[in-house]
Amino acid sequence: MALSTLRIVWLYPDLLSTYGDRGNLLVLAHRARARGIDVEPMQVRSDQRVPATADMYLIGGGEDGPQAVAAERLLDDGAVIRAAEAGKPILAICAGYQLLGESFYANGRAYAGLNILDLRSDRGPSRAVGEIAGESAPQLGIGPITGFENHGGRTHLGQAVQPLARVTAGVGNDGATEGAWAGHVVGTYMHGPALARNPKLADLLLSWAVGVDPASLPPVDDTWPERLRRERFEALSAAQ
Repeated sequence: MALSTLRIVWLYPDLLSTYGDRGNLLVLAHRARARGIDVEPMQVRSDQRVPATADMYLIGGGEDGPQAVAAERLLDDGAVIRAAEAGKPILAICAGYQLLGESFYANGRAYAGLNILDLRSDRGPSRAVGEIAGESAPQLGIGPITGFENHGGRTHLGQAVQPLARVTAGVGNDGATEGAWAGHVVGTYMHGPALARNPKLADLLLSWAVGVDPASLPPVDDTWPERLRRERFEALSAAQ
């Protein structure tokens, strides 16, 4: 492995931490340690500076007010924007996903985002709540995705990003696509937490952070994650 210690920053848990999104940090730490990689998890509150020396950054979901505050403070700080420019992996969930774009809608008006991903978000005609699944972008090699969504927004992708997946159940961005990715930045509406339900996505992020091909990561015991995935996909099939 290229790294002996993996430094993962969980951003603004005081503002953006709904639906168990902190579980993504726990999943990454477990899967790294299972492969002999030491992990230094760092939780950075909104009144603290974001460290520039981390290897990966995670952003969770949140309500309108905290989302707007988080965007303002992350813009002022600038470290996440510079991390994206440096090619460091970033995973953003729901409200965190929206604020990576050019703009998002909260508190009845539009706010400027971090402009890391070529997308914008606004309000949809109804709230998207429930299971979401899709066929992920083949280039990522992570297979079908599964998660839980709960959001009122709709996200419109520009030409400089690709959808994380094509929707087979749920709404995601717009009923056709779910999430987005460009370089080493991934945004998604999937809670669950996302990486507990999608271990191959977790390993893709780890491989980016340590600088190896995902296929070269030593295997770990995925009995329980695969059982969870199977149950969720079977439940979706039974409901259709």
